[in-house]
Amino acid sequence: MLAYEVDIAWAHRDATLPDLCKKYNIPTAAYEKFTDVEAAKSYIRSQGAPIVIKTCGLAAGKGVIVAMTEEDALQAVEDMLVGGAFGSAGAEVVIEEFMTGEEASFFAIVDGETALPLQSAQDHKRVGDGDTGLNTGGMGAYSPAPVVSPEIADHIMQDLVLPTVQAMKMEGCPYTGVLYAGVMIKDGKARLVEYNARFGDPECQVLIPRLKNDLLEVLLCACGAGDQALSEVELQWTEDSAVVVVMAAEGYPGAYKKGTAIGGVEAADDVDGVIVFHAGTANDTSGQLVSAGGRVLGVTAIKGDFPQLYME
Repeated sequence: MLAYEVDIAWAHRDATLPDLCKKYNIPTAAYEKFTDVEAAKSYIRSQGAPIVIKTCGLAAGKGVIVAMTEEDALQAVEDMLVGGAFGSAGAEVVIEEFMTGEEASFFAIVDGETALPLQSAQDHKRVGDGDTGLNTGGMGAYSPAPVVSPEIADHIMQDLVLPTVQAMKMEGCPYTGVLYAGVMIKDGKARLVEYNARFGDPECQVLIPRLKNDLLEVLLCACGAGDQALSEVELQWTEDSAVVVVMAAEGYPGAYKKGTAIGGVEAADDVDGVIVFHAGTANDTSGQLVSAGGRVLGVTAIKGDFPQLYME
């Protein structure tokens, strides 16, 4: 219930996040917001491409279009504001500067006053091999993210996460829960791409298996129901790296097939260091495990460093 309420509370304010960043000097992309499609198109023509089009509301991780051409950007706002491609989530759009650099995800647990840093991850959004095809909710991830050095992690906490926690408190909406910052890193500096009030999927499947602490106890401390203050918690992490690969249904992220038989899950689970996470699965009337969603399984491996994981 807590996670659900936090998601809903954040969702209602998500459209004002760029404004919050501007007000409190939190580094992010330049932007404008639109509900009128012709005004949006005029702005796109003045800025050129590449450019980023986002729904103001939540859209299951798919409401972001990175338009590499002006024509694609114009079509994106037409689809969102006129065509209703994302329903009410796309009734207002944010058109942002296309930031360059390397993107990563950084996580923290927040108690309304301060934040406890977790670790970093990187995910891959495009559906095809070689970073091709449409954006998805995430086709795989790994942790830690090599681009997030200890110095950059400290910079993200001091210049992005902690100012955000304090800003929300000052705005009368103190936040308690998981804060997931998507950041763009270039020349040793990070700028905010987005926030999510949750663990990411599939980032969670590589982040939490590396945590040695009892996650529930840490979350209770954030809620004031633990045996110590969140600021007193010391997290312990395995030195091993983790990688997850998502198995998706044919056709995803568009219309996809359901009911495809799935085999080999138990054998994979028996492999040392491998965890199979179910996302879009079900049992049919005969008890056969079948696909029932777009992203079907997440297969996580934890062992050594990245070269070792790739080799095995």
